[in-house]
Amino acid sequence: MQAHILKVSLLLASGIMTVAGCAHAATTYDEARVLDATPIYHVVETSSPREECWEEDIARTERRSYGGESATPSILGAVIGGALGNAVGHGKRNEQVGTVVGAILGGSIGRDVGRNRNSRSDTYIETVERCQTVYVNEQEEKLVGYDVRYSYNGSQHTVRMPEDPGSTVRVRVDVEPVL
Repeated sequence: MQAHILKVSLLLASGIMTVAGCAHAATTYDEARVLDATPIYHVVETSSPREECWEEDIARTERRSYGGESATPSILGAVIGGALGNAVGHGKRNEQVGTVVGAILGGSIGRDVGRNRNSRSDTYIETVERCQTVYVNEQEEKLVGYDVRYSYNGSQHTVRMPEDPGSTVRVRVDVEPVL
């Protein structure tokens, strides 16, 4: 009896394998006629830095001294200031105070006059280059693929492809038996 069960089991397994083998689809390839291929573009925006430079005129003032500084204007100012202070003051005490104050003010004024005589300001124009970074935005259309419409066995299909396929497109054909 065991031998009989084994024979039936083997026969059943062999039959199932035959049916399963027939049920597998066979894959083949064919060419389908392309009806049209439409290019697809996307707009890509980029921003790139660019340096822009220009020349600018700037007025510069430079103070220059010439010759050595003389003590004469300060001494002369002190003497004149002292004399004026003395003349303006009334009474003995006021004359002394007026003379000292006048001498100090006169010396200061004389020093300033002496400095102004021994120096001068020169103004000149200097041309300098100025630069700044600006960003330039650019838009560019980039080809991203093709929408392809094709016909195979009387029916139409569409697919997006990375390249233009030309007049035909290769298609995969699966053949399956009807059970």
